[in-house]
Amino acid sequence: IFINNEWRKSISGKTFETINPSTGEVIAEVQEGDAADIDAAVQAARKAFQLGSQWRTMDASHRGVLLNKLADLIERDRTYLASLETLDNGKPYTASYGFDVPATAGCLRYYAGWADKNHGKVIPMDGKYMAYTRHEPVGVCGQIIPWNFPLVMMGWKIAPALATGNTIILKPAEQTPLTALYVAQLAKEAGFPPGVINVVPGYGKAGAALVAHNDVDKVAFTGSTEVGKLVKQGAAMSNLKRTTLELGGKSPNIIFKDANLDYAVETAHFGLFFNMGQCCCAGSRTFVEDDIYDEFVEKSVKRAQKRTVGNPFDLSVEHGPQ
Repeated sequence: IFINNEWRKSISGKTFETINPSTGEVIAEVQEGDAADIDAAVQAARKAFQLGSQWRTMDASHRGVLLNKLADLIERDRTYLASLETLDNGKPYTASYGFDVPATAGCLRYYAGWADKNHGKVIPMDGKYMAYTRHEPVGVCGQIIPWNFPLVMMGWKIAPALATGNTIILKPAEQTPLTALYVAQLAKEAGFPPGVINVVPGYGKAGAALVAHNDVDKVAFTGSTEVGKLVKQGAAMSNLKRTTLELGGKSPNIIFKDANLDYAVETAHFGLFFNMGQCCCAGSRTFVEDDIYDEFVEKSVKRAQKRTVGNPFDLSVEHGPQ
């Protein structure tokens, strides 16, 4: 558990195992956070967000500098992070190294550029009046991420929140906590003040405590529609905190008879099987015009049969454990 730029054991003393999905072997014992640990993290985040704190008085452009520094460190440790992601998540190393790590760094750099460009404006008024708008950070932000893109999802959640001056408590999925904890350590190395970035691994009880906490101002969640409903309810029943929810869905491909069929088969295959199909925007349905249906199915089956499944650290493997 990473709170206030410090490693801590869980208050309950409990731990849980994180498993290599390729082999079923235990990678490590991880501290199991619960409501008490979430409360400690919220207190640290609230203190870091107080008026007059180092974080609140920091120039917006320097928040961008810190985000770029964190991106530098992620790129420096690209091989290690990619290996850790593949070990904990099971996706092919070629994907972790080729997409997940650089995409995370790129997201941080994108929002680093926005840090000093998100501001209000003065509005022309008649007479002696003056009107202006001012953008202020929301405050303490809870963030709950899934197991399919642990590193990328962390980047997507923390980058805009940090660029705009918020503080964070992030709960990674219990299946894949390792890269989030490692990035928290890099954030300290980058120079983020204590309490700005906190990571509390744990099960659903930790997430529920984060959602229900009255001193959390916003919750962002990526996951199932079923749990998303619970997040919305918990946010409303506590302090009516804001929520951002990215939930389950179905994303169809639509293929007409005038399409290049071989190209359509390959594209639909990629859309469905990318990241073992464990993707928020996976092409999980395919609508095919009647005239080409049988041929499309035949070609799609043959393409799927050629897909290489196995050890995700083997660079020739396309598909890791499901």
